Amino acid sequence: MQDRKPQQLARELALLSLSQLPVNPKKLTEEHLPKLVLAAVRTLRSEVQDTLDNAAGELQRSHDRILSSQTRASDINTARTMLQEAISYTQTAINKLGAAVEFPELIQLANQDKTVSKYAIQIVKIVSEQRTIVDEQITAALVDWQVARLAQIDRDILRIAVAEMLFLDLPDSVAINEAVELAKRYSGDEGHRFINGVLRRVTEQKKTA
Repeated sequence: MQDRKPQQLARELALLSLSQLPVNPKKLTEEHLPKLVLAAVRTLRSEVQDTLDNAAGELQRSHDRILSSQTRASDINTARTMLQEAISYTQTAINKLGAAVEFPELIQLANQDKTVSKYAIQIVKIVSEQRTIVDEQITAALVDWQVARLAQIDRDILRIAVAEMLFLDLPDSVAINEAVELAKRYSGDEGHRFINGVLRRVTEQKKTA
């Protein structure tokens, strides 16, 4: 498993925390912020259990397919097909288990390393308080699209990156790379390419502003 730095883990925690934000972020208070992060950690725990349950289901399907290939296959081609399906189920289970293994690291560090939760809270606070400015930067970089129409996970990843660029003095190239990595972990298949393109346009706009 690739070791991740506290700030990388903090971004993941912030990303999960942003989904817990109230509809009206102006109502967010200092005492709410740690509770948001705690809720994100609880969400992670639930995610781990769901992932493990799903992996167990995939392994059971693999077992059933292997058994069927031995007892029910009418010919060698059918048996081969069943075995290929079993391998596919097993691979899916392995992938799910790989994801589940990484979540406890984030949970543990969020609870033990104060720099993780502190930076996560700082990101959430800035995204909440400076949302208008952050969203204006993103909107200007979108081509024939609006921030409100983006998938929530992509919107929040973009908000984190732009907030870090504008208010936390993170170099643009680092913010883009970190956002792309977040997207690879949490967004859809093409999410990281979309986010990379938008953020590069954001940095171009900053240079001409």
